[in-house]
Amino acid sequence: MKRRWVFLLCCGLLVCGARVSAAAVWEGVVTRVIDGDSLRIRQGNQVASVRLYGIDSPEHGQPFWRKARDAASDLVLGKTVRVEPITIDQYGRTVALVDFRGQLLNAEMVGRGLAWVYRHYCTSQPLCGRLDALEELARSGRRGLWQDQRPTPPWVWRHGK
Repeated sequence: MKRRWVFLLCCGLLVCGARVSAAAVWEGVVTRVIDGDSLRIRQGNQVASVRLYGIDSPEHGQPFWRKARDAASDLVLGKTVRVEPITIDQYGRTVALVDFRGQLLNAEMVGRGLAWVYRHYCTSQPLCGRLDALEELARSGRRGLWQDQRPTPPWVWRHGK
């Protein structure tokens, strides 16, 4: 019985330790931009798959997906970024805020009209409120994907495929 408690305590400490280390801010170099919200970032000899927190950019084949990917590439490809992990998604990617030269890539993509706020997952205030305001500005200014009359959000487009 005592061994079981020790085992459970050790497992709990390992889980807590893993969460603390997963939440630590780190820096790395962007080696690949997959699309407007997914990156590969190298830290030392490790490469992490990173998904931008709180946003969803057009999927491959959707209008503006190439523009979103190219804009993210222009901003961060080959550059050192600061990664603030929020969680790990179902695919094992680090979901994070990505900062470059004092700018938040997540917000930059929404502000340029190249991503939607992913309201289902964007729950952190005041950040999500700020992203909502940037999306509204992009929409009213008809920037990026908001040039279309009724752009289809990626989460709707994915279900239609």
